[in-house]
Amino acid sequence: MKAKITITLKNGVLDPQGAAIENALAGLGFDGAAGVRQGKVIELKLAETDEGAARAKVEEMCQKLLANPVMENYAIEILA
Repeated sequence: MKAKITITLKNGVLDPQGAAIENALAGLGFDGAAGVRQGKVIELKLAETDEGAARAKVEEMCQKLLANPVMENYAIEILA
């Protein structure tokens, strides 16, 4: 199985990279882009064959290493 984890900053957490991207877009003439937030996507393969077990394992990975639950949200997608 494969897992896809999308990690974003929680609302209210400053996002200097998002602000830099927003400014760069405006500098390139892309007006109207506002509220830019930057995040990351992690994809990995799992040896698990049961979707529930795979999701539980990825949840534990996120809690222990992949995301900072204090300042980041994450969404897990299990792919066949």
